[in-house]
Amino acid sequence: MPMYVKKCPYCVSSNVKRNGLRNHVQHYKCKCCNQQFQERHKVSVEDVWHECLELKQTIAEIAKRHHISVSTVKRILRQKVVTWEQPSLWGYAGYVHLDATYRGHTWGILLAIDDATGKVLYLAFIRHETTAAYQQATDEFRIAGYHIRGIVVDGKKELFSAFSIYPIQMCQFHMYQIVERYLTKHLKMIASRESLALCSYLAYLDKHDFIDEYNIWKQKWHDFVDKRTTHKDGKSYYLHRRLRTVVKSLDFYLPHLFTYQLPECNGMPNTNNKIEGTFTDLKKNLNNHSGLTKEHRQQFIIEYFLRT
Repeated sequence: MPMYVKKCPYCVSSNVKRNGLRNHVQHYKCKCCNQQFQERHKVSVEDVWHECLELKQTIAEIAKRHHISVSTVKRILRQKVVTWEQPSLWGYAGYVHLDATYRGHTWGILLAIDDATGKVLYLAFIRHETTAAYQQATDEFRIAGYHIRGIVVDGKKELFSAFSIYPIQMCQFHMYQIVERYLTKHLKMIASRESLALCSYLAYLDKHDFIDEYNIWKQKWHDFVDKRTTHKDGKSYYLHRRLRTVVKSLDFYLPHLFTYQLPECNGMPNTNNKIEGTFTDLKKNLNNHSGLTKEHRQQFIIEYFLRT
């Protein structure tokens, strides 16, 4: 086999010599045209995407590793065109996590994953988190062959009526967060402390025990929650509006807080931690590439989920 001969990229002459190392990169000089050039290694698109996704390397780190410029890495990334196509899901059945997360103020990601396997059932980029977008998602992967045994969501109220034909579980952790957000962490009123403490035991109580404890609390603090005050303008207002909001939220979500305990929903999760963890891992990867444009960021997201 003939030995490889270095050629000048300017005059294609083979009469070249080594001309020292700069930043650990071999440089050459052509004896015919006196032009200098450096040894270049062809970097494939797949290599760059692998380092971005699997090795979690930044664009600057990739450029340094391959001895190329940052703009060259970006140019290589632009060569990758990735689109999401709904996969066939015939034979799949299980409980579905549905949720959305936003990347900035103008767009977000709507995702559906299977609880048992973590398989991505549906992916779409959205401008607003609407009920129609969620319905389109379930229609897409249901038509693709997936049998929905139940759905886990984190509190968007319209979804409970939109998906009433399925067993639907309200994430218990998000229920606690809703109560905590309205009452704050530094509670002074005993009624608020007791309500937050009761919600902290959601995951450890069965449905009947929680309902009994909740009804006892409501009866005990009924007059306190309904207490009104009159302002200077003569209008009457509820004195403890945040606590009333907590009561209304618990009353609304209560029928869906213990769906996972039904006999026909054996194996259903009581939180949507799986999809929240998926979003967290995605954001950690994206944070390594803060300079990507919106279009490149979306392609990165699609490629990330295609590889998981």
